[in-house]
Amino acid sequence: MQEGMVIRTTGSWYRVLADSGCFDCRLRGNYRLRGSKQTNPVAVGDRVLFALQDDGTGIIHDVQDRRNYIVRRATKLSKQTHVIAANIDLLCIVATLGLPRTSTGFIDRLLVTAEAYHIPAAIIFNKSDLLADSGLQAMQHELTSLYRSVGYPVLEVSALTGSGLDGVAALIAGRTVLFSGHSGVGKSALLNALCPSLDLRVGDLSDWSLKGRHTTTFAEIHPITPPPPYHTQTTFLIDTPGIKEFGMVGFTVQEISLFFPEMRALLPDCHFANCTHRHEPRCAVKAALDEGRISAGRYRNYLAILDDIEETAGQYPA
Repeated sequence: MQEGMVIRTTGSWYRVLADSGCFDCRLRGNYRLRGSKQTNPVAVGDRVLFALQDDGTGIIHDVQDRRNYIVRRATKLSKQTHVIAANIDLLCIVATLGLPRTSTGFIDRLLVTAEAYHIPAAIIFNKSDLLADSGLQAMQHELTSLYRSVGYPVLEVSALTGSGLDGVAALIAGRTVLFSGHSGVGKSALLNALCPSLDLRVGDLSDWSLKGRHTTTFAEIHPITPPPPYHTQTTFLIDTPGIKEFGMVGFTVQEISLFFPEMRALLPDCHFANCTHRHEPRCAVKAALDEGRISAGRYRNYLAILDDIEETAGQYPA
């Protein structure tokens, strides 16, 4: 029996990286699935135990406990969940303010999920070279300042020109990093810029919608050796298909503010221990909002998340 890390998932086959090499594996037929409502019992980043067969393929006998993972609703109408990746050291949210536009609501949902599963997160604003002509430069600087004030690393980069890539290389060196974002924000282009030997396929925006086309069709981990001075640290880059919407699962209304760092710091000052910061009297979060110490946009995104949780209560297991 060997132990390895799942680095690619395609249908019923899993590519596993072990000390002795890479092997195509299938899940043991009678393996008990983690949960019947999950679309993928095995995700990239999972540590698995497998045995080699005579034909050189492997059979996965067990999936080790996950240190953490990022999970979302499989689709808007489905009642299943999908694990994007497991055992992550860092989540990098790749965003753009134009062509296509990434909403702060999308960013905040990913950040909340990362906070809940104890995954450090950073935001990478890509395509900064396009901002000067679009009038969005001031908005990006404002959002960069906002998220940095909350405690998240934020980088403004251009995969096309190479601007800011040294900062990304320093941030990810030696870690297992999940790059996530909408289709078209340049995740694959960014990974190619960080490691040209990857040669990942890069797509154009759809002419009619100005949204990205899916160029990454399955989740995959790419082990890379970063350029100097970080070349002594192997880095694992997780590339996943673009996400149109991020439906959160497994949360309660009472706990969401715990995953907004600026709200979490004020909770002891609220009159009620289970304050939801919507209508309760003597709420420290609402007072901070009125005084401009909390972003109105972040607060609106917080309320939208609460509404979504109440609407879908009980439908999606953690």
